[in-house]
Amino acid sequence: MNIYKNITLHLYKFRNIMAFIDNVLQEPSYGWKDENGNVVIPSNKELFKELFRRINIFESKKNWVSMIGWFWVLCMSPFLVLFVAKYFSLKLFACFFVYAMIIMSTHATVWYHRYCTHRAFTFSNSFWKFITQNLVIKVIPEEMYVVSHHVHHSKSDMPGDPYNSTAGLWYCMLADTNHQGINKELNEVEYQKASNFLAHTGVPLNNYETYQKWGSIAHPVHTLALWVFNWSFWYTAFYLIGGHALACTMFSAAMVWVVGVRAFNYTGHGKGKLEHKDGIDFDRSNLSINQMRPGLFAGEWHNNHHLYPASARSGFLPHQIDLAWCYIYSLYKIGGVKKYNDSKKHFFTNYINVKKEEELEVAV
Repeated sequence: MNIYKNITLHLYKFRNIMAFIDNVLQEPSYGWKDENGNVVIPSNKELFKELFRRINIFESKKNWVSMIGWFWVLCMSPFLVLFVAKYFSLKLFACFFVYAMIIMSTHATVWYHRYCTHRAFTFSNSFWKFITQNLVIKVIPEEMYVVSHHVHHSKSDMPGDPYNSTAGLWYCMLADTNHQGINKELNEVEYQKASNFLAHTGVPLNNYETYQKWGSIAHPVHTLALWVFNWSFWYTAFYLIGGHALACTMFSAAMVWVVGVRAFNYTGHGKGKLEHKDGIDFDRSNLSINQMRPGLFAGEWHNNHHLYPASARSGFLPHQIDLAWCYIYSLYKIGGVKKYNDSKKHFFTNYINVKKEEELEVAV
């Protein structure tokens, strides 16, 4: 009887979790799935209509968090114009490339992905947390990334996945605005669960009454204050190193990165097709694949990550260099990180060694 009671309890908890996951994000006007249960693939017209509706803060101030990312992109666009028209050189382009492709990407993997979302490691104190949070030019609010990424892992490549690759490139490109904002009508219990996703990040959390007013977990005043501090610090730092030319270069790189990264989940999930390779992609429960460029430049070995989402290291095989892990482990060695999860040993035990044993059995 106790066995059946435990099974029933686990099933009840699972249904509650999935009901919450299904409801935590604001559903787009075209819906997540059709009457047959398949993912809705909206037209580009529908996607852009949803975009303009979601960023309209004059219609509702609760749209502020969906609007803020594109507002930051707009604010960075003059830097890109100046970089291209006035300051461009091969030396500065090299700086642009390294900052956009490697530094911004690696930071996103460390901060947003492995720490904020999956808690793959723990900082020793708030100082190192704050330093890591602001290690680059800030272009993404934590709330927009973290909550939706939990949904992505629960519903990868299924209806409700906020950046479902099977729905096309623009579905992913506009996901931060169209699909990643939290539901504006959560009840108090649901809101508490949603805000708990960010409780460890250091971001001040709204109480339920403030959430009802602003439709967000973070308060716009805090978000904007941190943005002003971060941009002021980094523009000053880059200016002191290399003048307006270097500052414009780096802000341009941040802008190009934050626009381009929106396409990652489309390519990182095989462009909606089954593209797994034997001996490289071991998680076959979703469409995620390990790609060389995101892997080498940012430690984003995406199939490995789906296999072990709570691991602070995703580069398991010898060729899979993991710069994000290098940062985390370096902080651990100097005392900035207190503890971390590393699934490399488990990966080799359960996938590489098992495969070798199976091959030996076949040979015998």
